[in-house]
Amino acid sequence: MATAAAMSAMGFTSSTSRDLSKFTPYLPIQSFQQPISLSARTTGALRHSFSLKHHHNREKFPILLAFSGDGGDGIGNGNSSGGGGGDGESGGSGSGGDGNEKEALLILAEAGRSLDSIPKDLAAAIGAGKIPGSVVHRFLELEKSPFLRWLLQFGGFKERLLADDLFLTKVGIECGVGMFTKTAAEYEKRKENFTKELEIVFADVVMAVIADFMLVFLPAPTVSLRPPISMNAGSIAKFFYNCPDNAFQTALGGASYSLLQRLGAIARNGTKLFAVGTASSFVGTIMTNTLINAKKAVQKSDDDELENIPVLSTSVGYGVYMAISSNLRYQLLAGVFEQRLLEPLLHQHKLMLSAACFIVRTGNTYLGSLLWVDYARLVGLQKAHDVE
Repeated sequence: MATAAAMSAMGFTSSTSRDLSKFTPYLPIQSFQQPISLSARTTGALRHSFSLKHHHNREKFPILLAFSGDGGDGIGNGNSSGGGGGDGESGGSGSGGDGNEKEALLILAEAGRSLDSIPKDLAAAIGAGKIPGSVVHRFLELEKSPFLRWLLQFGGFKERLLADDLFLTKVGIECGVGMFTKTAAEYEKRKENFTKELEIVFADVVMAVIADFMLVFLPAPTVSLRPPISMNAGSIAKFFYNCPDNAFQTALGGASYSLLQRLGAIARNGTKLFAVGTASSFVGTIMTNTLINAKKAVQKSDDDELENIPVLSTSVGYGVYMAISSNLRYQLLAGVFEQRLLEPLLHQHKLMLSAACFIVRTGNTYLGSLLWVDYARLVGLQKAHDVE
């Protein structure tokens, strides 16, 4: 009766003489200060194990208690046989959400941390079994950096950093090389017309730089820390709530996404990128038209080659381009090439992984610039000048 003795030592008493192996409590005990207080919560797994960790020279020490049986069927129904597994949900309680929760709590206990010492949304996700221990470990590692610890306070960044510790590196890659690669692509497409179409080139580069950050941010894989959706929410809101942020990202916490939900992620991000593209193009074309008019005023010329760019049609056209071409390319890039191919292959070699991401993202940015020029000319947003 080692289990009964352990529980008695911790202040547990039982008014019955039932075998404690019939009970299935999981007792995660967080970091305590004297005097010790004990909180218990029951789940579906019971193991005959007792572990006590005491970290000397600390006022706090984590204790993790776990009692478990061989597959009893709940709070004592009279079956003390260890081989049957009971009815209904027995035998599967140690997997999925419960398994994630125990793993996450164990990592916190080993680090001397409690649920109260981490963000509430992360603690709630741990309690719900939505995230594995690897995410908790990544959070503890990210917290060691003062800058990243500050950044983890902001929603959106936290979910993306927990899913990918190279997220900021990828943002830097995209924004750092965006201006250079897009300018080079514009020159490649326009050749001798580059200087004649300089105002258009400037508009393209401005639009691209404004949109670069959002092109990394929106399609990036995330760890879901969102609170439960309201019961009064509509069916459309509930559908998109359950969709991933990246259509191709791996599911965590034993969850899975249906094909319809992954298509929903493409549609939702497409809508957001349409708004981003339209807004950035609106700003870029207004700036370009301002420069064109200033150039005309300085030269005191009404040269037909200096034409104002149509603001509305260009803005909407660029929004459509981002919603379709950019949306699909960046979702494939982040969800397939990086998360599913490069990350597993180069997980232990962060420098090589960063270099591979740099190459892939630079190529994608350059390809996007080429496609934009062809698209803009195809739909009539821009026209090529003939070389004399």
